[in-house]
Amino acid sequence: MKVLVLGNEGYLGCIMTEMLLKEGYGVTGIDGGYFKDAEFIKKPQETLNITQIHKDSRDLTLEDVAGHDAIIHLAALSNDPAGELNPDWTQQINHEGVMRNAKLAKQAGIQRFIFSSSCSLYGAAGNSECDETSPFNPVSTYAKCKVSVEKGLSEMADENFSPTFMRNATVYGASPRMRFDIVINNLSAWGYLTGKIKILGDGTPWRPNVHARDLCNAFIATLKAPIEDIHNEAFNVGILNENYQVKDLANFVAEVIPNTTVEILGEGITNDNRSYKVNFSKIYRVLKHYKPEWNIKKGIEELYQHFQDTKLTMETFEHEDFITLKKYKNMVERGEVDENLFILPSFFEK
Repeated sequence: MKVLVLGNEGYLGCIMTEMLLKEGYGVTGIDGGYFKDAEFIKKPQETLNITQIHKDSRDLTLEDVAGHDAIIHLAALSNDPAGELNPDWTQQINHEGVMRNAKLAKQAGIQRFIFSSSCSLYGAAGNSECDETSPFNPVSTYAKCKVSVEKGLSEMADENFSPTFMRNATVYGASPRMRFDIVINNLSAWGYLTGKIKILGDGTPWRPNVHARDLCNAFIATLKAPIEDIHNEAFNVGILNENYQVKDLANFVAEVIPNTTVEILGEGITNDNRSYKVNFSKIYRVLKHYKPEWNIKKGIEELYQHFQDTKLTMETFEHEDFITLKKYKNMVERGEVDENLFILPSFFEK
């Protein structure tokens, strides 16, 4: 099977590419190159030898997608805060761009279209446990785009086009294209570098989490599943019994990383009102090849080991290559992108 991965050089994409190759899939990667210089740990050599196309996902052509058996659509402006930097960009890339690419895929006869959605579309869900039938309550442009794409793709589904919606929990874990703006990675780095974790807020919001490799395993399990099992279906992607509050995640870090303390700063410190508990039973029941291998403690231990191996510094932790929002802001200020966030040639001439 030949798989086209859109966003293959990002935090998840480089791991996805590695795992697809190990499973024997042919891989073509398309990536805009925003994070082309980021390197936290070395990428496996085999991932450097795939068919690689550098272009914005909004510029895809029928020729780019033709000849593939499946598309994994990761390309997006990642996470809720970055999505609010310019909601018009988020709408263009995370909604209009995905729908355009899906239409190209359908025109090219590609049946499997696996969309990277998010549990954040459940938004402010309180203490109820959300399954795939629960109502949406998105509180950000990023999450609202996930909702609108799922609706649009679902309406496109027919006997020749089978979209699948992977509603990912918050991801964590080491990656060649590291991100320190996601909760467990961020808390673990603070613990390692300073010995102190300060929770902005009361620490009570619920955040289900999933290791990056388990998430990629879920996408591969979707590729392996019979088409009738994944046709126009949504799956919450995460781990059974891994719903935790933010303060619990901080305490896990303190258990793993020596001499780390946790301080809860209290209510009114943050404007982020997302809180959702998620039921993950469907993915275990339907995707027979979904075999998660990680839990949060194991993932923090992995991060801690990589921090020691790479001699992580505060400079690296705060570098724009590893913080999505900072990267986009700086690219705008340096004139490396145009008014619609398309990369200009000068960016690649550095």
